[in-house]
Amino acid sequence: MGTPYAYFRRQFMPLSEAKIGIMTHALHYGTAVFEGIRGNWNEEERQIYLFRMPEHYRRLRQSCRIMMIDFPYTDEELHSITTRLVELSGFEEDVYVRPLAYKSSEALGVRLHNLEDDFLVFVTPFGPYLDLEKGARCCTSSWRRVEDTGIPARGKITGIYANSALAKTEANLSGFDEAIMLDERGHVSEGSGENVFIVMDGVLVTPPVSDNILVGITRNTVITLAKEELGIETVERPIDRSELYVADECFLTGTAAHLTPVVELDHRPIGDGKRGPITAKLQELYFQVIRGKHPKYAHWCTPCYSRVKA
Repeated sequence: MGTPYAYFRRQFMPLSEAKIGIMTHALHYGTAVFEGIRGNWNEEERQIYLFRMPEHYRRLRQSCRIMMIDFPYTDEELHSITTRLVELSGFEEDVYVRPLAYKSSEALGVRLHNLEDDFLVFVTPFGPYLDLEKGARCCTSSWRRVEDTGIPARGKITGIYANSALAKTEANLSGFDEAIMLDERGHVSEGSGENVFIVMDGVLVTPPVSDNILVGITRNTVITLAKEELGIETVERPIDRSELYVADECFLTGTAAHLTPVVELDHRPIGDGKRGPITAKLQELYFQVIRGKHPKYAHWCTPCYSRVKA
């Protein structure tokens, strides 16, 4: 039930009608930035809640600055466009909202200047990215995470995801679910599309921003929930590959992946090879929060349907 819709060239239309030309600059040179916003279906309330939408658009603005993309939309306009788009689509399941700001000129030549910019958003159904209960079997990728001095890690720039695609496919073709990427110094950086956490002696440890990670919104959510609800602190410091092998627990966080346990790395079980107790508690909290079921964090959830759906 539902129809994918897009906001494209300042109009709402069925996703199937939203087309760009084959000479579009962003297609050829990766000169676009994007976000992924989860819309989580609450069956009891017949409502879709967009999770931390303002934070996603704030990060999109930052990415636009890095890539010299003009982004004239106000917060109020973005809120209106996005909630209206989800409401038009009418889905009664979890969805994924993809805003994209891009160099829209139909022009060849490597550059960021003297080009036109545009913005689009679309919504589509999107279920679990990885197995949330069974957990993910991972490998350490032979592909290193791109350095911030090569392509800025704190921007969600389309071009940098070629790096992630190489790692993800290498992992999948080798029989694993996901890849863990190291930076050029050999420190754990992130998954192909997720931040990495380990649990050591009851404390969460995660790589710092300086190890070329995307500064994840789900990452921040987990750090907040761990401290405020479970009394667990998070230490941000470099992590060696071998530390993952001896960790009590390990998990990945991201808008697509939610909070996914890592149960194996490089053919070595993490902990007892199952989802750990702290990971399980954080998962339970997280899913209550994103579906609008935890009043304390209601400010993170934006409802899309203006009335109770029949």
